[in-house]
Order: sequence, then C-alpha cells, then structure tokens
Amino acid sequence: MHLDLYTSAFCAPCAAARRVVGEAQRLVPALEVRELDVAAHPDRVEALGIRSTPTIVISGADGDEVFRAAGVPRADQLLTALARALP
Repeated sequence: MHLDLYTSAFCAPCAAARRVVGEAQRLVPALEVRELDVAAHPDRVEALGIRSTPTIVISGADGDEVFRAAGVPRADQLLTALARALP
C-alpha cells in the first residue's frame, strides 16, 4: 500500500496533513509514504489533476488509486481509506 502526499512550500495545512499521515504510518507500519512537492513534480501533478495542496493519494498493491483527499483528512477517514486499500 502506498500513500503520496502532495505539498507545497508555503502551505500551512500541509503541516497538519503530515501529522495525520505520520500517525497513520505509525499505526500501519506497512504503509509506504512519499511526500512530493508540487513545484518539483509539475508533470506528475498535472497528469493526476492535482489542483490544491495538500492532496493525499492512496494506491493499492496493484497501483490503482483507491482514495484521494484534497485538504487535511481526519485520522479516521485516512485509516478507513487505508483499510479499503488492503488486498
């Protein structure tokens, strides 16, 4: 299971999203997290249609997107999405 966290340098909500993602990673050790700055990955951001930061994208084992949230999700929302991504 893989989580991509899209952030930007001057994004105050991104810090809150990092905390929620960090808590989820602590509870789900198998979770692979990658943080991507939107300015450093413009082609990827455009291809995925990411329009705001923070944005969280969770992919299942097959690589298919199973969850996307713009803004800061609550921990319970993120954990529910992660449970859905389990094989």
